[in-house]
Amino acid sequence: MKEKKDGLLLVNELFESRVPVLIWVSIVYVAAILMQFIKDPQILTSIAFTGLFTIHVLMHWNFYRISNKQFWLHFAVQGILIYLCAILMPRGYQAVLIGLLPVLVAQSLAFSYRIRNVVFVSIISMVLFFDASLTLSDTDEVIFILPFFALMLVVVVAYALLFFQQVQERLRIQTFLRDLKEAHMKVEELTLSNERQRMARDLHDTLAQGVAGLIMQLEAADAYLTQGRTERAQEITRLSMKQARKTLAEARLAIDNLRLRSAPELNFREAVETEVQHFTDATGIVTVTQLELTKRLSRMLMEHSLHMVKECLTNIARHAQADKVWITLSDREERLLLEIRDNGVGFSASTIGKEPGHYGLLGLQERVRLIGGTMKVDSSPAGTSITIEAAFTEGE
Repeated sequence: MKEKKDGLLLVNELFESRVPVLIWVSIVYVAAILMQFIKDPQILTSIAFTGLFTIHVLMHWNFYRISNKQFWLHFAVQGILIYLCAILMPRGYQAVLIGLLPVLVAQSLAFSYRIRNVVFVSIISMVLFFDASLTLSDTDEVIFILPFFALMLVVVVAYALLFFQQVQERLRIQTFLRDLKEAHMKVEELTLSNERQRMARDLHDTLAQGVAGLIMQLEAADAYLTQGRTERAQEITRLSMKQARKTLAEARLAIDNLRLRSAPELNFREAVETEVQHFTDATGIVTVTQLELTKRLSRMLMEHSLHMVKECLTNIARHAQADKVWITLSDREERLLLEIRDNGVGFSASTIGKEPGHYGLLGLQERVRLIGGTMKVDSSPAGTSITIEAAFTEGE
């Protein structure tokens, strides 16, 4: 498909070169006929000349259709036609030779920039010029018209070189613009795909996690009410209301796509401790934290890391059946290390992203990829450990 488009572009560009040449060969035809008729009018010879000249023009007009294998045959036939046209016009051969042979050389340039081909056509043209000239006239006349032939050859070849260089440049630019358009379309497709993935992550990490936390807190409140522990149930209800407001605020920020630009500067340590406190209040699971951060994180790394902590804690609360969790966070050797471990029932790591409705760990993998990090998951009936490492980037 691409080669077909390039071929159409080439034909359209070469059409511009064929029109001036058609006008030029028409002038050559009229000049040759007039020079012949003024000195020695020959009707039959002129008809034969017109037929051969027409064939020559048609071959020149359709030269872009020939292949590399047909190059030599095409230009050999063209040379023979020009030679015969000159022989048929003994009084107007000068116009034929001076007007058509340089165009033949220029045509070889249009077909191919190979030096061998152009030199071959040039040599053949010179041989035809001298042979036809010496056959139809004497040496003095040949010496007289030779400078005109050489001048015309230089002018036409120079024009052809300049013109076809411009053609090639235009073709290159058009091809570049077409490729750029295709690349732009692909970038748009990738951008749309990435945006959909980002929206899925943000919705999961705000609405889905927030609602899941509310459900767990409400279930705990219901259990306490059943046991008659009203005060504890009211306390959890108040926490649920607070969590609901927070979830709503995060959802609005995610929908407006303004989190990174409008969120205030956060203390990452405090943000993690707040999430751990919410997790402990909602589940009653003992959580041990070891936070050894000595540097300030970039917003991107901080936000993704915080979401990963929330996702891991939510998964533990919903699936692990654990009663203890360990969280380690450090920035040793210019790398951020995050490890979240529990003593729950574990799961099969091979099912990540394959079960409908369970996209938490898949979202973790996407976030790790976005920060250029690595994630290791070890899970067994004795518990699960998720270790995430990423190149450390300090905040501005």
